[in-house]
Amino acid sequence: MSADRLVTMANQIGLFFAHRGEQAPELIAKHIRQYWDPRMRSAMLAHFAEGGAGLDPLPRAAIELLTPRTTPRAEPSPTAPR
Repeated sequence: MSADRLVTMANQIGLFFAHRGEQAPELIAKHIRQYWDPRMRSAMLAHFAEGGAGLDPLPRAAIELLTPRTTPRAEPSPTAPR
């Protein structure tokens, strides 16, 4: 599925949940997690990583919630025994 189509779908979902205010991004993310095929989610995450052109603010916030976070590796303490 094309990125343009996925953006259109995400924006439509955003419009549906917009009346939920601050809850909207989490509800949009939940909908995408539950109903979108993993390939669709992956394609959207790739599009978002490239800037997310065309995404409205609420779907953009939802996709950000779906974006995997990498935890920074802890640097060893200079005083820690080796």
